[in-house]
Amino acid sequence: MSSSSETADVVICGGAAIGSSVAYHLAADPGFNGRVIVIEKDPTYRYSASALSAASIRQQFSSPVNIRISLFGIDFLRNIGNHLAVDGEAPAIDLHEGGYLYVASPDGSHILEQNQKLQQEEGADIAIYAADMLRSKFAWLNTADLACGTYGVSGEGWFDGWAVLQAFRRKARALGVEYRQGEVARYVTDGGRLVGVELADGSRIACGAAVNASGTHGARLAATAGIAIPVKSMKRYVFSFTCKGEVENCPLLIDTSGAYCRPEGKRGNEGQMFICGASPPAELDREWIETDADVEDVDWSFFEEHVWAPLAHRVPAFEAIKPGRAWAGPYDMNELDGNAILGPAVGLPNLYLANGFSGHGLQQSPAVGRGLAEHILHGRYRTLDLADLGHERIVARRPLTEANII
Repeated sequence: MSSSSETADVVICGGAAIGSSVAYHLAADPGFNGRVIVIEKDPTYRYSASALSAASIRQQFSSPVNIRISLFGIDFLRNIGNHLAVDGEAPAIDLHEGGYLYVASPDGSHILEQNQKLQQEEGADIAIYAADMLRSKFAWLNTADLACGTYGVSGEGWFDGWAVLQAFRRKARALGVEYRQGEVARYVTDGGRLVGVELADGSRIACGAAVNASGTHGARLAATAGIAIPVKSMKRYVFSFTCKGEVENCPLLIDTSGAYCRPEGKRGNEGQMFICGASPPAELDREWIETDADVEDVDWSFFEEHVWAPLAHRVPAFEAIKPGRAWAGPYDMNELDGNAILGPAVGLPNLYLANGFSGHGLQQSPAVGRGLAEHILHGRYRTLDLADLGHERIVARRPLTEANII
């Protein structure tokens, strides 16, 4: 690095929910008074997963570390004013703990049973209901082909993801974090350490540590430092519709087909609005996004074949709906195991990875931001151990398989 380079203690590449959470937690640490710069190429967040997300939070995972991350996350969201208020003004994030409801056929019931046992052991408020109890609690649900379902009694639901992103960003700036529009083109290394970043305009910033929170561009950026991560940008659709039929107290429902839906807003003159989507079937699950603009195209045939049909089977009231707007968003998909890649990069310990969230990034941003800030400042995780999601497992090809990817 030239002697004329600008210098920062930490440079964060990507200023959406993950990057801004790291920035906030660094700046909020009472032992830290250094300089943090966040480089974000598009401050409108037009193509950001954080802004395009269905913005939900759940504890219904199959691995302990993900359950613990979400337990931390829901506590943070419930008390967001204690963390992210600026000048006495608490952010309004419209948190609604409406619960998740996973349903299973007889063939899949043992998976839900195993997961629910683990979730309860970790302290999550998840109940399991046999088909007759499901019928009793959710009269609108077709349970003819179901064996059971697991339901988040508390601690699960949805919120305003855009508001959470902006709250992290606003608080970080209030604490002195600098946000700069630009794109990090590559990492600069010397002697087995990262020494700085080079921006697309050719300027450089020397730094003591950097965080790769670049979302769907994370793998390309990591590769400039010789770090390989199996992350690709994958397209996911979100569709909306209104239904005049009564579907009262609907949680976020995940059907056996992989299709999901949840209420969105209050019931209006045209009925209740819902948003919905689905995990693509295996033969379609490789719709890679090569450029940001590729996100914008929506395939309505996917809605009819893979979303509406199974949801109308599960909720007969959905047979008569009025489709609304739709959008597409990116998943930074970890091809190895569908889990985040977090912490120091193997072989480059002052480059911190926050990549491959596979659709979980927004809900995991509070715990991940705090964990990475702790590791950067103190050399270890202190509040919540995230080591199970470390880069080491990627290098060793040792997947931490997550059964509940939506």
